Amino acid sequence: QADLQPFFIFHPWLYLFLVPALAMRLWAEEWRSGTAELLLTLPTTTFAAVMGKFLAAWIFAGIALLLTFPLWLTVNWLGQPDNGVILVSYLGSWLMAGACIAIGACASAWTNNQVIAFVLGAVACFVFMMSGVDLVLAAFRGWAPPLVVDTVASFSFITHFGQLTKGVIDLSTLLFFGSLIAVCLLVNTLLVDLKKAG
Repeated sequence: QADLQPFFIFHPWLYLFLVPALAMRLWAEEWRSGTAELLLTLPTTTFAAVMGKFLAAWIFAGIALLLTFPLWLTVNWLGQPDNGVILVSYLGSWLMAGACIAIGACASAWTNNQVIAFVLGAVACFVFMMSGVDLVLAAFRGWAPPLVVDTVASFSFITHFGQLTKGVIDLSTLLFFGSLIAVCLLVNTLLVDLKKAG
């Protein structure tokens, strides 16, 4: 069967390590080297600096994703895949990368150490990846009401990304990734302002 499903299945686990490594230097290196003070004295807002760093990392991840385009061409040469599903899967992969970058940027803004930023970002992304897995949900089912279990399951990257890899563009999935990115950028801005004031 000609499709890219096996290729996209590994993206959440690939991003679990690669994206926090990409995001760990966004702010931690600035704090460590002392260049954050110079950056934050420029005539721009803190949110603009946060957004600029986030977009730079997200575009970089998007370019890396685009460089896998020959796989798409190869699958089309070998068979007749559903190109709409593949396009939506690429979009979902890029959205998930953006969410992981936003989480990693928050971790980077919180500490001066790149290694700590990487570990914090990877752990936070892992929590979001695993929140929809039955093993995790089973720990909640014994004592929590169904609403809590469903809420925990709704935070799963794998569940939302799985919908997109099937070619289903669900508004709740787009809102999930969009709101997660927005909240993380807001927290990132607050963390930078707190460190700047301190």
